[in-house]
Amino acid sequence: MSVRIRFSRIGKPHAHFYRMVAIDRRSARDAKPIEILGTFDGLKDKKPQAVHLDRIRHWLNLGATFSDTTQQTLKALGLWDQVKSASVQKS
Repeated sequence: MSVRIRFSRIGKPHAHFYRMVAIDRRSARDAKPIEILGTFDGLKDKKPQAVHLDRIRHWLNLGATFSDTTQQTLKALGLWDQVKSASVQKS
């Protein structure tokens, strides 16, 4: 099973809200995730409400990959360096 870190859409029509999830690569966008890693409101402040960087690092160390959208969002928010610098610590 290959794991991907990507966004899953929740919320109402015209009031979208996203969860950053670890999910099987072959699953549908709104399928049940393995783990919820954070939340993101695309309408209000364009910043994540909660991002669990330690759990993201855990999944990266297990071989998970980012979707393009999730990677670009983390770069835009300035969290990309924090995630990538600590995820290189494989033993």
